[in-house]
Amino acid sequence: MRFNRLPSLFCLFFLFTFSSWSQPSDLFINPKEDKTKDFGWKTNKEVGLYFNQVSFTNWNAGGANSISAIINGKARANYKNEKLFWNSSINLRYGLNKQEQEPVRKTEDAISLISNFGYEKSKNSNWFYSVRFSFNTQFANGFNDPDEAPISRFMAPGYLFLGVGSEYGRHIEKLSFYASPATLKTTFVLDDDLANSGAFGVDAAIYDMDGNLLRKGDKVRTELGILFTNQYEDEIFENVKLNSLMRLYSDYLNNFGNVDIDWEINFDFKVNKYINAMFGSHIRYDDDIKTEVIQNEITNETIVLEGPKLQWKQLLGIGIVLNLDELNKVEGIN
Repeated sequence: MRFNRLPSLFCLFFLFTFSSWSQPSDLFINPKEDKTKDFGWKTNKEVGLYFNQVSFTNWNAGGANSISAIINGKARANYKNEKLFWNSSINLRYGLNKQEQEPVRKTEDAISLISNFGYEKSKNSNWFYSVRFSFNTQFANGFNDPDEAPISRFMAPGYLFLGVGSEYGRHIEKLSFYASPATLKTTFVLDDDLANSGAFGVDAAIYDMDGNLLRKGDKVRTELGILFTNQYEDEIFENVKLNSLMRLYSDYLNNFGNVDIDWEINFDFKVNKYINAMFGSHIRYDDDIKTEVIQNEITNETIVLEGPKLQWKQLLGIGIVLNLDELNKVEGIN
């Protein structure tokens, strides 16, 4: 699957943003209305623990007992005054799964940091000049098979985006559209084995005919391209919150028009003050990440690199979520 035409970038972006624009019009309030009540700092911190468990006893259809858990931590700090806004957030997730007679495996692992600074030139405009920074990596090693070498580690990969552009959205914390014609994307692969193999798009090591290392693989890959972002977060129904973040990126220098896609959408269903259910979907497509396929010809195994593929991950769980800011207010902690 290849998105090798620039129009694909615009079609995907505006297809999703069109649905966002159909939300209630109170997202776009009259710029002349008093907004001073929204000025200053707003913070929010949450910690959640989600479980999923399956158990079988004399079940004639068969099945394996399993239990999984995901711990999730979120923190956000938003600042706004008459002309400026600064929104920052960090999201940490880690999950494990254990099936009987099988080793513990990782199911979720993410470190995500986003910071966005904007300046409003005119009071009568919904447009902001914006500088956006984001960083993503993981906590622990990732495996296809626990008996084999890891295919990912902390900072292998790590992704850093830094760009300048324009952002539209009166309620920036709820719905915004961001376009940056100059975005620097840096990919880190800070592991010798993964860097030498050319993982995650870095240049692989060079060996001679005898297998001796002539040049180590690169640990950093830098790209300059165009970035579109659409972010929406709000309570769409009573006790149902939607959080969606889509990023579309195309590199100017390497195969311009090929689009990298990163779209994460999460639904939080509030059962009561402490119990929440969660459903999430995460879609990725990165033209730099190739797929390894093992071809077994009876005795000889060969590894063939194929083109990039669409990646999809789903999450579903129910658990306990604590809003630390609300707890502090109840306990009278400043």
